[in-house]
Amino acid sequence: MRDECGIDERGEPGTIDAVRAEIESEEVADRRAFGPHDFCVRIGFRKLGQAGDLLLDHERLDDDFVGRFRRDRQVDAAQKLGYPNVITFFGNRKGRSDKEALDNCVTGLNRVKKVAEDHGVTICVELLNSKVDHPDYHGDKSLFGLEVVKAVGSPRVKLLYDIYHMQIMEGDVIRTIRDHHAWIAHYHTGGVPGRHELDDKQELNWRAVCQAIVDTGFEGYVAHEFVPTNKADPLSSLRAAAALCDV
Repeated sequence: MRDECGIDERGEPGTIDAVRAEIESEEVADRRAFGPHDFCVRIGFRKLGQAGDLLLDHERLDDDFVGRFRRDRQVDAAQKLGYPNVITFFGNRKGRSDKEALDNCVTGLNRVKKVAEDHGVTICVELLNSKVDHPDYHGDKSLFGLEVVKAVGSPRVKLLYDIYHMQIMEGDVIRTIRDHHAWIAHYHTGGVPGRHELDDKQELNWRAVCQAIVDTGFEGYVAHEFVPTNKADPLSSLRAAAALCDV
């Protein structure tokens, strides 16, 4: 398990940006030494489309999620820049049942998975909380996400397990990691509550969580995606998080 700098996918002010992933401009990010830790970009973001939203009408599949995915050459850019992962999302409920959303997501991801497989890039579908930050988001429980990626059945379509979001929605983080790590390609951190530093004001034991990840044999990256309260020296928060999670 390796640490990665935190990059908020929305590009909001105040997020840690020691290294930036700029898929839009296709700039290659530099690897930078960060004390004893090696920080580099290991997941790229650009809006691929929210599978649940854009796949409500099956006639629109190619024109929306799938069409934009292929047309914008998201995975091509990731491969060129050396990013092994890209992020996409499940989308909002908008009154749909779990069954309808699941079918839509599986259909869309099935149509793009070969692109990812051919390029050696993993599509990470992110789990988010609908209680605090993302009202109506459909992929707000790990079991829903797991059902989707298992149905797709590709080694290049997995979950981005955001520990901050899933602690808010369901807890039981360590058991979930142990039981379902084979379907997780990337992790995010963030203090609960508040999405700030991983310190003694938070309710999670981060060393225990990271030890559980290591124990699964995970060889990918854990991204620190929190908003530092120390605006004058945000990198000190990142150094502290890296040291805490270095198990």
